[in-house]
Amino acid sequence: MDQTATVTAQQALDAANEAAFLTNNLWILVATVLVFIMHLGFATLESGFVQKKNTVNILFKNCMIIAIGLLTYFLCGFNLMYPGDDFAGGFFGFAGFGLSPTEADLTSAYGDYTYWSDFIFQGMFAATAATIVSGAVAERIKLESFLIFSAILVAICYPITGMWHWGGGWLAEMGFYDFAGSTLVHAMGGAAALAAAIVLGPRLGKYTKDGIKPIPGHSMPLAAIGVFLLWFGWFGFNGGSVLSADAAGVSLVFVTTSLAAAAGAIGAFVTGYILFKSHDLSMVLNGILGGLVGITAGADQMLPGSAILIGLIAGIIIPFSVVFFDKIKVDDPVGATSVHLVCGIWGTLAVGIFGNMAGMGQLITQLIGTLSICAFSFAFSFGLMYALKVTIGIRVDAEEEAKGLDEAEHGASAYQGIEAVAYNYQVK
Repeated sequence: MDQTATVTAQQALDAANEAAFLTNNLWILVATVLVFIMHLGFATLESGFVQKKNTVNILFKNCMIIAIGLLTYFLCGFNLMYPGDDFAGGFFGFAGFGLSPTEADLTSAYGDYTYWSDFIFQGMFAATAATIVSGAVAERIKLESFLIFSAILVAICYPITGMWHWGGGWLAEMGFYDFAGSTLVHAMGGAAALAAAIVLGPRLGKYTKDGIKPIPGHSMPLAAIGVFLLWFGWFGFNGGSVLSADAAGVSLVFVTTSLAAAAGAIGAFVTGYILFKSHDLSMVLNGILGGLVGITAGADQMLPGSAILIGLIAGIIIPFSVVFFDKIKVDDPVGATSVHLVCGIWGTLAVGIFGNMAGMGQLITQLIGTLSICAFSFAFSFGLMYALKVTIGIRVDAEEEAKGLDEAEHGASAYQGIEAVAYNYQVK
């Protein structure tokens, strides 16, 4: 009788474990889909913020980034970022090329889901880092040079700095904390964007002897749709980073993520009006994104009030940061450096101020971590972009830039059909 009861109890435990495994694995895959949708958000946002004559080009780059990101992360990025015990002082390790599980259902080393789910979820994050650079160098970079830059960034730079923390490297040992990537994804990508924009130089006519000339994007509806898609996808970006379907953990992250985004909008709205005496939609859109980036490092640790304050400060930062980069003549058409680099650093430091381990010691650790990753990414990207500049070239010529990259590099127009209909209507 006792033996039968023991068997029944074990069967019940096995069934419960199997149900938990299936639920966790399903949530990771759903979160992966949400992060994938963020690439549509980036494509839409960036196309709205550029001139009409460069729409096809920015969409083309966003299509290629996800393809390049997944393939390079499969080839070497994943095993460079998660090398297991193969370390050299916690700074570098490599587990080999490609994916090599011994079984199709091999479980993740640190989560209750499959090896395959682990790879595809992390791969979407890797591609996001390269997407951040796309908007900052828009409207004047050669397509092939950008694609080479993106491939090397995702294959080498992103996995190395990611391994320092998420792969168990020296920052993890130090106690650095970045829940879903305020620094490891966003500030890292923002630092790369800053380096690339500096080497590339500003768009023609942006900075003149008479001052800064605004070059507005062609479609604020597209930009707004992009931000809503990114906010939607961020539920997977942050919610999936719980690495399980834990009800309390995921629901808290959903709340802190949304509150920070909302507060970011308010912060940018008020600050933008004070500075510019206008209701600037682009500032509010970037304020939402700044709030999302800011909360990403500590979304699982913050109380709602702290999340609101983090997002509010991120939103306030955005207009000041945009003005600063314009003053030093760093041309960033979409504000990627302000949103991802500056707000990413702020969000990482906020963990040491508001998080579970808040204190001067943790704040210093957070500062060391975020500055180390940003410095490595900036130096790597600056060197890579400069090498491309002196070899194959990185910038289209002045005539192509004036004409627009859609026609110069693609021989196509994003709105050719619409323009033709309008022309025919006018003729009739």
